[in-house]
Amino acid sequence: MTNPTRVLLGVRGMDREAGERVAAHLLSLPGISKAAPDTGQIEVHYDPSLYTVMDLVRQVRSQGFLAGML
Repeated sequence: MTNPTRVLLGVRGMDREAGERVAAHLLSLPGISKAAPDTGQIEVHYDPSLYTVMDLVRQVRSQGFLAGML
């Protein structure tokens, strides 16, 4: 894995419990080394050779939330 890149995603309507589910989903993907949720946002460390920020946003959206880069 190349050096991980960090991004902070804003996630509308995500509480702490939902954040844990979103983080678990992200961590199940190859190339995601960290997913730290907080109310309304999630910090993700990822391999930029595998994902773009939009890929990560799409993954969060697949879990039922609106998301975007902060």
